[in-house]
Amino acid sequence: MAWYHTYFNGLPQRAWKLHQDEEYTDYEVDFLRDVLEIQDWSRVLDVLSGYGRHAIPLAEEGVSLTCIDLSSEYCDELQSTVNVNKLPIEVICADVLDYEFEERQFNAAYCFGNSFSFFPRNDLQKFIQKVADVLIPGGYFAVHTENLAESVFHSFQTRNWMPVKSDIIYLAQNDYNAEGGYIEAEQTFISGSEKVTHTVRQYIYTLAELCAMFYKAGLDVTATFANIEADPFQLGDEQLYLIAKKR
Repeated sequence: MAWYHTYFNGLPQRAWKLHQDEEYTDYEVDFLRDVLEIQDWSRVLDVLSGYGRHAIPLAEEGVSLTCIDLSSEYCDELQSTVNVNKLPIEVICADVLDYEFEERQFNAAYCFGNSFSFFPRNDLQKFIQKVADVLIPGGYFAVHTENLAESVFHSFQTRNWMPVKSDIIYLAQNDYNAEGGYIEAEQTFISGSEKVTHTVRQYIYTLAELCAMFYKAGLDVTATFANIEADPFQLGDEQLYLIAKKR
């Protein structure tokens, strides 16, 4: 069982949610609406959707979404929001690598929140192919990651820590495995007397590798941005927004 099957619950999950900036999320939603060419009639797939921080505002505008995530806590929270507000969101609690979408087809898809690096190379190719298979021809797929090689190795830190809001401290010990192409991190979250530690493995890809994977899945990379202002990605930029279109 991969580490991410048990990571997103309890204190780490609360820390992740508290770390999000609502105003920036709103800007990302505007960005998604633009780069994915979302219309009122669009059907959109949110992959590894979490608690729906992008999906909910899109659905509030009438866009139909399918959200898939394997965290039961996140899915339960999202389903509760959907039920209360009667939003056009289908919530699927499953591992996207194992789930069969069957006859579903989508006009666009996205995977945001820096979760794109969870998968080793074979699994990531499978992941990209699954999304490509359910997109209509001409449909767009947008992904976000902070774990691109061109970003990480520019200022790699073996140890780091930061406060998460006022009551949670996050610490990490990072080791890079060159042969496996991943960073293995011991992450610790502390809140009062509560302490939780997980070992996390994040796979590091070059931009060229990602472009090749997308192409193999039938997707042409049309843009690589460093931010939601659409500045072109360059060596050393802290994050990547990649846009691809199905052939």
